[in-house]
Amino acid sequence: MADGKPIYLAAGLRTPFVHVDGAFAKHDALALSVPVAQAMAGRAKGPIDFGIWGSVVLDLAYANLAREVWLEAKLDPHVPTFTTIMQCSTSMAGVFEAAGIMGRGTTNLAMVGGVESMTRVQIGLGGNISVWLRRMFQARDFSQRLSVLRALRPSDIRLFVPEVKNRVTGRSMGEHTEDMAKDWQISREAQDELALEGHQRAVAAQDRGFFNDLIVPLDGVTKDGFPRRDTSMERLAKLRPAFDRKSGRGSLTAGNSSPLTDGAAAIWVATEEGLSRLPAETPRVKLIDFEMAAVDIFTEGLLMAPVSAIPRMLARHGLTYSDIALWEIHEAFSAQVLCHIKALQDKDFVRAKAGVENTFGPFPRERMNPNGGSVALGHPFAATGARILSQATKELAAMPAGSRAVVSICADGGLGTVALLEK
Repeated sequence: MADGKPIYLAAGLRTPFVHVDGAFAKHDALALSVPVAQAMAGRAKGPIDFGIWGSVVLDLAYANLAREVWLEAKLDPHVPTFTTIMQCSTSMAGVFEAAGIMGRGTTNLAMVGGVESMTRVQIGLGGNISVWLRRMFQARDFSQRLSVLRALRPSDIRLFVPEVKNRVTGRSMGEHTEDMAKDWQISREAQDELALEGHQRAVAAQDRGFFNDLIVPLDGVTKDGFPRRDTSMERLAKLRPAFDRKSGRGSLTAGNSSPLTDGAAAIWVATEEGLSRLPAETPRVKLIDFEMAAVDIFTEGLLMAPVSAIPRMLARHGLTYSDIALWEIHEAFSAQVLCHIKALQDKDFVRAKAGVENTFGPFPRERMNPNGGSVALGHPFAATGARILSQATKELAAMPAGSRAVVSICADGGLGTVALLEK
């Protein structure tokens, strides 16, 4: 980092990513995380200075999930650990936090991860009924219990069922992205083409063993369950719109959207001293810079924040799009990625939203997501940052010295995080 000692990323490990209610249905977020943390720690030859972990859909039993993971994995209890959340950017934000701590302090090696069990989402009680139950349990005698019982209203008896929706707007990510696709005139065919390309690249990466040293097998599962060898434009075209079923203009389907996924992932953040504690063959790259951004979710497109962050970050370093050898862009939806690409090439949009005048040139789409993205690989929300950064680290580390990568993640709430890496 420019303001402190150099910070590096070293590729980490993850579980395979599988479908909700699938092979990992019996594992909650803690149980998915533990084998990843244990496998990561097993590769370190020296102390791990601190740990960061996160989950978007939290279990009430784990107030500090990171600490629970650490202790359940039977790792050194003297290591500080804390939980972070930034929706789909959670474990990427954790990397930024670790880099900030490490760049100014005396720590040298951090394990950062995230997890999501979409199968074992905890259903909670509404606020009023929760308060009522607490008061009922606190009542000291029959008279007090009767008084509390009389205070209960039928309208108080409600369950809280977590949904993949924005709380403020009450709309799902898919519904918001349908708006973006219409605003940017992204066709259904273009979305399906990108989805197909992602599956083909993910399958090819599996076949050549790209993921083998990035995955910790769990319950006999050794690879991601989503990449489809048998998909085609014809099959994708047969799928019905999943979010806009009424207007006749819906274009997002189950085939060009990321699936609900169970999985956990982690990555290393290190100084040069920290890297010496890891196996020499572990892929590593330098974290040059990072940027966070936010947009008005009512007027600017819920998942458009990275389009502001990327130009600002590149402008600081005098870089154009073609100067980046590898682009890893998280695919919440194929439409969202295509909106980003179109917006990044719109000079007026970049000037208005990013506040920079740079001419960045055409976007080199052929350099994007060479081993598949979230539509093909799956998207356990909090784990995606560690997955995509480890994937980028491994790919970039095999390139010539001086090669650069940009990693970008959009997140609910109008948030976005991006990082600049260098071999």
